[in-house]
Amino acid sequence: MSIVFLLVTVSMLLPFPLLLALLLALLVGGIALYVFTSRPYQSSDTVANSYDQWTEDGILEFYWGEHIHLGHYGSPLRQKEFLTAKSDFVHEMVRWGGLDQLPAGTTVLDVGCGIGGSSRILAREYGFAVTGITISPEQVKRAQQLTPEDLNAQFRVDDAMALSFPDASFDVVWSVEAGPHMPDKAIFARELMRVLKPGGVLVLADWNQRDDRQIPLNFWEKPVMRQLLDQWSHPAFSSIEGFSELLEATGFVQGKVITADWTEPTLPSWPDSIWQGIIRPDGLVRFGFTGLIKSLREVPTLLLMWLAFSQGLCRFGMFRAVRADRPSDL
Repeated sequence: MSIVFLLVTVSMLLPFPLLLALLLALLVGGIALYVFTSRPYQSSDTVANSYDQWTEDGILEFYWGEHIHLGHYGSPLRQKEFLTAKSDFVHEMVRWGGLDQLPAGTTVLDVGCGIGGSSRILAREYGFAVTGITISPEQVKRAQQLTPEDLNAQFRVDDAMALSFPDASFDVVWSVEAGPHMPDKAIFARELMRVLKPGGVLVLADWNQRDDRQIPLNFWEKPVMRQLLDQWSHPAFSSIEGFSELLEATGFVQGKVITADWTEPTLPSWPDSIWQGIIRPDGLVRFGFTGLIKSLREVPTLLLMWLAFSQGLCRFGMFRAVRADRPSDL
């Protein structure tokens, strides 16, 4: 039974005053749940615990599949199935970063790998040797469960703010939507570039805030941005311009960082993610009332994300940087 059908059925059976009271109670309860169960960033443990919980209950994987990131709907936009758009995103990012020109056996570090969706595509379809890292033990466990033994992809718990790998360990560093969880963007940038081999390539996709050094946030943007940070354990969003500067400031970058704005081709992901809860009613049966409540509490944030990205408060940034042969003097 879908949520829409359930609501229509209830509305037909209940007298109007009682129905109005029920809707009001749901609205007030939903707002209270949203406000008082926020997940503001406090430490890396906050992020790990949040992703552990999302992975254990299985709701996020059920609706978003093995790719816990946005989809790519083409440019110009095309109608796509939600999960197809997500896998297409990986291939588009590979092509944009020039990784499709690299040979099989290329070593890749997937920073913030989630449950391994991107890592498996990179290993299976491009022949890369992939190491995926995440701060969530439950995500590592699930990624290992989903990955065939003959696939050259391994997963481990590690902290992107202090990677355990030696300098110059990988041919490619890949990261999708991990940056907003990082409390110090300069340290994050340096760690990404540090573990690259000379001549290696960083390809990164991230949620970014508009550069408020150029246009300060206005009266409505500040509270919206605060909610986007507090609901999903984000300490801050960087801007595309700001993070590019931080990458170049590491002294590891050869030339300039190449960037692109993928806000338009990824924007349909936000309404599509909400739509999944309506067109997949089996989720209500599978996860029950508790699952329904957990799903509904995410809807306001998804709507705010949609608003922020569609109105220019947030942008979807792409970054490509090449590791210099030797670090410049800082």
